[in-house]
Amino acid sequence: MTDTKPRVGERIEPMTLPMVGSDEMVVIGGDKPRWSMFFVYRGRHCPRCKRFLNKLNAVLPDWSKHMEIVVASADTAEKAAADYAEFGWDFDLCYGLQESQMRALGLYVSSPLSEAETSTNFAEPGAFAMRPDGSLMLVDISNGPAARPDLEELLDGMIFNITNDRPVRGTV
Repeated sequence: MTDTKPRVGERIEPMTLPMVGSDEMVVIGGDKPRWSMFFVYRGRHCPRCKRFLNKLNAVLPDWSKHMEIVVASADTAEKAAADYAEFGWDFDLCYGLQESQMRALGLYVSSPLSEAETSTNFAEPGAFAMRPDGSLMLVDISNGPAARPDLEELLDGMIFNITNDRPVRGTV
């Protein structure tokens, strides 16, 4: 299977996933009323993901002033709902990310080290910022759980980009 990478500055195909406590939602791509940020996490098995997402939840009011926030993993509905209930997150949490969707986003994909970790392939972390027209402004992907964007720095940069209508970088 060939991995692809979405092109910044271009509209990307809308991707729909089921959401904890609701129906499906378009998590990336498509027209939206405002800027949006889509975070992908490894899943319930990852303690580093929980730390990152707990930090995100703590600063969510600051983020929500500027952008819609959606988080997703390849987890099952049961695993995602268990995380949502355990941690009391306030952001929209989606699940069921398929391997073809991971690859379409250019994410690194890992297989479980054991059944205790999880039972299926899963995406490594990623963050995708989109303009209201569905075009991709910024991409941050990692091949492992230890490399994550600094949420304060990322938000500061996104506020600057939004306020100043900055052009997309990295297109050459």
